[in-house]
Amino acid sequence: MSLLILGIESSCDETGVALVRTTGNAVPTLLSHALHSQIEMHQAYGGVVPELASRDHIRRVLPLATQVLTESGQSLADVDVVAYTRGPGLAGALLVGAGVACALGAALGKPVLGVHHLEGHLLSPFLSADPPEFPFVALLVSGGHTQLMRVDGVGHYEILGETIDDAAGEAFDKSAKLMGLGYPGGPALSRLAEQGDATAFKLPRPLLHSGNLDFSFAGLKTAVLTQAKKLGDELEARKADLAASTEAAIVEVLVKKTLAALKQTGLRRVVVAGGVGANRHLRAQLNAACAAAKVRVHYPELHLCTDNGAMIAMAAAMRLQAGQQQANTDYAFDVKPRWPLDAITVDSE
Repeated sequence: MSLLILGIESSCDETGVALVRTTGNAVPTLLSHALHSQIEMHQAYGGVVPELASRDHIRRVLPLATQVLTESGQSLADVDVVAYTRGPGLAGALLVGAGVACALGAALGKPVLGVHHLEGHLLSPFLSADPPEFPFVALLVSGGHTQLMRVDGVGHYEILGETIDDAAGEAFDKSAKLMGLGYPGGPALSRLAEQGDATAFKLPRPLLHSGNLDFSFAGLKTAVLTQAKKLGDELEARKADLAASTEAAIVEVLVKKTLAALKQTGLRRVVVAGGVGANRHLRAQLNAACAAAKVRVHYPELHLCTDNGAMIAMAAAMRLQAGQQQANTDYAFDVKPRWPLDAITVDSE
């Protein structure tokens, strides 16, 4: 059985639309995707302004859907299921994608499916040229979420460790802001770090020796602030070194905790997903560590690490294939701005 799935992502500051096709039990195929980033709009404010984000999603989503259909040679009438991000994310932004998806479904007489944003990230490596196989350990590093999970199949997730306070993405962004690097801070900090000395400053590796797989980066952010104040007028000259030292601290914790999760589970495969998964230093360190341990490591394609419609369409396709969820024609919808991934099965029914 073949299904054509239109996916809509609007959880934060990127509007994404994509088409994915399923064929039997084979890994679904991405036919086309389009993305609009709101970064330039939010830069003036130093962060995402939710009201502006929602309004921009309204402007972009239908033109992007038209673009995706045109590029793939499909029509709206060909679509079998309309999928959308139900949560977590900004409530107003989520409502735009959910509202458009359910309106399209109702107009076409086709079923709709609400998708968990983090499950989209988690399954995004299946869109790559080297898709993983179940089971695997997943390191999910997306915005306000840092989690290690055992993944035995679609919908079968066991959280091994997660963020207690600041996630890795927040540590990148907040440290960048303390250094005056603007928005979005994480990529700016990583670019600057390439010119610095990662051993210049001795920064803490929070919870590295905690004996569990949880994460906490708030202490690192405080240490960066303290160091920046201590440098005073010298900060500008030493900023690259501070950025490199910050990145090295975050990456070391992520890599060592991932290796500990592999040891704990006995699994030999790792999937890295989420925006921080695009970080080159993280990829290099993890690749080296996994090669030494003879463990396979998989990533999404670089352009699919940030939020996008392809991961939402893919997650919907894989949930339908696995029988984890049924698309429905009840076009009343709600969104879940806060939605733990381990509550997904209960809340998707």
